[in-house]
Amino acid sequence: MAITVTGTLQKASWDAGTLPPVEAVAPGLWSIPVPIPDNPLRYVLVYVLELPGGKVAIVDAGWNTDEAWQALTGGLVSVGSSIEDVQAVLVTHIHPDHYGLAGRVREESGAWIGLHPADVAILQDRYVTTDLLLESMRGLLEDAGVPEDRLPDLNLASMMVRSLVTMAKPDVAFEHGQLVDLAGWDLRTIWTPGHSPGHVCFYSEKRKLLLSGDHVLPRITPNVGVHSQQHANPLGDFLQSLLAVRNIEEKEVLPAHEYRFHGLADRVDAIIEHHGERLEAIVAIVEEQPGCTAWHVTITLPWSRPWEEIPPFMQRAAVSETLAHLVLLSLHDYVTTEEKAPIRYYPGPTRWDPSRSPTSL
Repeated sequence: MAITVTGTLQKASWDAGTLPPVEAVAPGLWSIPVPIPDNPLRYVLVYVLELPGGKVAIVDAGWNTDEAWQALTGGLVSVGSSIEDVQAVLVTHIHPDHYGLAGRVREESGAWIGLHPADVAILQDRYVTTDLLLESMRGLLEDAGVPEDRLPDLNLASMMVRSLVTMAKPDVAFEHGQLVDLAGWDLRTIWTPGHSPGHVCFYSEKRKLLLSGDHVLPRITPNVGVHSQQHANPLGDFLQSLLAVRNIEEKEVLPAHEYRFHGLADRVDAIIEHHGERLEAIVAIVEEQPGCTAWHVTITLPWSRPWEEIPPFMQRAAVSETLAHLVLLSLHDYVTTEEKAPIRYYPGPTRWDPSRSPTSL
């Protein structure tokens, strides 16, 4: 299973560790890389859609930093537009590298902002009144078995991103299956929960283009984790959301990170296979060490770098991701739990079958 890279300049820049150029993706459609500070993703790809009357819409916006703002505004100028011409900001999901600059764009242009209702519902507690969020997340991390000396760093890690968001209540709710009100475009909303409760993709049937946000990326998989603001079974949601887009007819997938590609079905299959391997590895750890915590499982699993080199924010994401796998396994009796803090995991009555796709759970 393999994809075909269509964003060759983006891929070359990714391999070189540089920022890709502003590019014409298709007639009336551009991509602008907006840098993400101190993050291995390096940039978010903001897509610019030309509208009648010299107006434009953008899909996602970037972090709220001066560097990101300059990249976005400069990119718009380079494609013959300006920030004042932005009529709409289509936000794929609530995370700061996608939503962070949306409010600032609206302040400058009067653009409307759109987001899925499931993400709208958690904005206030995520970025403004965060006390309850911190309290609930600390409890979740304690249940996961995070050591006492690591709790403060992991619990407070997400607070660093609050300054990277200009809080702005959206004007438009993106409902699943509905067309976005943009003249000259036939973008249909596809609700794809998992990475966030309200993550959406946008599909143009006429152009055979899928703007996939973080849902399907060409090289990595998005973080899908248990969170006090998430749905109860985020990995189950994510796997079903992958099936919802797998058979879409596409000429090109336009992700929010890395580079454009073709071969959506193969990429979806590879992501599903990855999660199947992860589930199998977690079952094996629980069988080898019955009574282990989610923290123990997390630090036992292999990651992209040694555990001690992973910063607190990403360690917390890793714990949340492990929990999402354990939740799915628990729901189908591959593991059982002892319900007292910290929660401990034991082999369940159902034996793992590696030939069974995790989407069938």
